[in-house]
Amino acid sequence: MAHPAVVSDCKMAIEWVKDSKGIDQIVLRNPRGASAKVSLQGGQVISWRNARGDEYLFNSSKVVKAPKVNRGGIAICFPQFSDCGSLEQQGFARNKLWIVDEAPPPLPAKSSNGSSFIDLLLKPSKEDLKIWPHSFELRLRVCLGLNGNLTLTSRVRNITGKPFRFSFAYHSYLSVSDISEVRIEGLETMDYLDNLCKKERFTDQGDAITFEAEFDRLYLLPLGPPNIVAVLDHQRRRTYVIRREGLSDVVVWNPWAKKAKAMADMGVDEYRRMVCVDGAKVANPITLKPGEEWTGRLEITVAPSSFNSEGLCF
Repeated sequence: MAHPAVVSDCKMAIEWVKDSKGIDQIVLRNPRGASAKVSLQGGQVISWRNARGDEYLFNSSKVVKAPKVNRGGIAICFPQFSDCGSLEQQGFARNKLWIVDEAPPPLPAKSSNGSSFIDLLLKPSKEDLKIWPHSFELRLRVCLGLNGNLTLTSRVRNITGKPFRFSFAYHSYLSVSDISEVRIEGLETMDYLDNLCKKERFTDQGDAITFEAEFDRLYLLPLGPPNIVAVLDHQRRRTYVIRREGLSDVVVWNPWAKKAKAMADMGVDEYRRMVCVDGAKVANPITLKPGEEWTGRLEITVAPSSFNSEGLCF
């Protein structure tokens, strides 16, 4: 199925499929056999595989009914992430049906740069405007690079006559062998808000993050060049390397056994096979004046586990 908003070079392959609910999905492939699958339900990246077919993203075995999206993949959280109020906890964008963007405004070359990509668009419905009365355009470009890297670029434009304020996150479920074997580097010495301690502020004193119990922190990164976060899975000898632009916060989360057991959309012991490391803009939400646009970009690559955050540069 050809489509003007889905772009690739002559060696890239693109396929349109439907899920069990009849929702359109786009599969991007590169010449080496890596793939990424994007659903129009929520604009969610639901799969990302290397050339050997190894899955990099966690997806729960528990399937939920539409319009809710399944737990896992990379979900788009907008216009809020965890605030309370009349909106859904992680915003309504993740449960809306997106459309393919026929004529997206241009992005810098590095946003595609030899990649196969899909452009999606979300605009508010009448029901959305009743609970969040702001007109916007939310654009998402999902790119699969020649080296298998995955890049998501989101743009939010204010098309109403008054300013509005929002927060944003790429809620990213990474697949790991066992959460007890995972180590996260790049956030040491950073301040964070601990959601398990009434959002009290602390400074990380360890040389890396490891997991022995429920973990739910919002790391507050300083202004300046974005640092790199490395997620090391020792058993699989795999390191996820995460780079961000426009996303000053990093959320790290694992529900652990007790909370996971109470989740209707999480299988037994599945908490052991996932960790969320989210590029986000939550602590200091974005305010857009009429006509203004905000851009947030997330890039994830996979490297051998001998890599660490000190040996990587942006």
